[in-house]
Amino acid sequence: MTTELGKVVDKVRSKERLSFDDGMTLFLEPDLLAIGALANEVCERLHGDRVYFNRNMRIEVTNVCVASCLFCSFAKLEAHSPGAHTMSLEEAWRELEVRMDDPPSEIHIVNGLHPGLPFSYYEALLAGFKRIKPDVVMKCFTAVEIHFFAEHYQMSHQEVLLRLQRAGLDSLPGGGAEIFHPEVRSRISHDKATAEQYLEVHRIAHRLGMRTNTTMLYGHIETFEHRVDHLQRVRELQDETHGFAAFIPLAFHPDGNGMKHLPAPTAVDDLRTLAVSRLMLDNVAHIKAYWVSMTPKIAQVGLRFGASDIDGTIVHETIYHAAGSSSPQGLRYDELVRLIREAARVPVERDTHYNVVREWLPNAMPEAALKVRDRKADRHLRVLS
Repeated sequence: MTTELGKVVDKVRSKERLSFDDGMTLFLEPDLLAIGALANEVCERLHGDRVYFNRNMRIEVTNVCVASCLFCSFAKLEAHSPGAHTMSLEEAWRELEVRMDDPPSEIHIVNGLHPGLPFSYYEALLAGFKRIKPDVVMKCFTAVEIHFFAEHYQMSHQEVLLRLQRAGLDSLPGGGAEIFHPEVRSRISHDKATAEQYLEVHRIAHRLGMRTNTTMLYGHIETFEHRVDHLQRVRELQDETHGFAAFIPLAFHPDGNGMKHLPAPTAVDDLRTLAVSRLMLDNVAHIKAYWVSMTPKIAQVGLRFGASDIDGTIVHETIYHAAGSSSPQGLRYDELVRLIREAARVPVERDTHYNVVREWLPNAMPEAALKVRDRKADRHLRVLS
């Protein structure tokens, strides 16, 4: 262990807040396992052996978007472009209706910035889902979308949020954060909400009683300095509002977008970014290993690198798959439980607000280890016989 890392370890164990320089030490430290062990220590201090997930589903009602983000493989600039789609309200509601035999507790909606839809479309969209399942939690529209609505329909951020709340909005997803630093943001997403506007939307949402998520898109043209700056800005707003429920590092995927010449982040980068996020964000309860962006296998390992949440069933994700994700479009409930249990963690089904729906009893051994033990015992018995 380097002297610099030793100092960080001492600060973490004394619950002292890490500085910008400490964050850089963590990103530059060669011993990945030491960083992971420290993040795991903090995670277990906060949550014990529990790992959270939920029954959620993704719907992207439109991919028509006026923004031209370099990293995006999902958006279509024109409504009549090949591959462009916009669901009718009935088509969107049908996505929930066909799943009412095993309904989600949360609907997660993220869209393009469509200039041709009336604001009433979004209000009716939310209200319709609530009519079908009144207790479903609507976690919809990124802060970038809320800012677009405010500008496009000539309202303030607060007016937009209040009208959507009346229609059924419960929470905001974290997408659209990308990298906050203007050196990067101005190059990869110059024509959508700034970092300040993104954070202001979340600030207002928190004041209106909503708990939200936030993200960071890593592994493209940003530096470690930009990542640490991003984490500090999240931490500063959380100090002020205490409204972020979870932080989600999102791995960049290069297929089919304006940065397709760049390689995707490696597993080492995925795990290190999870761990550093856990160590820097001392005031955010949960770090999420988003299995769609980092694959279920890496997300499972991430449960020992500081992550206390593995997201949910999702059902039908299209944004990352447009960029070449090899992850499945959804995972069954039992598959999520298996991933968590084989990591020797306790699965906890939660709702959007981290209220416990169901908690499993801890295993003496993870299921995978039990299977290996049983196979070895069977082989020994055959040899002896």
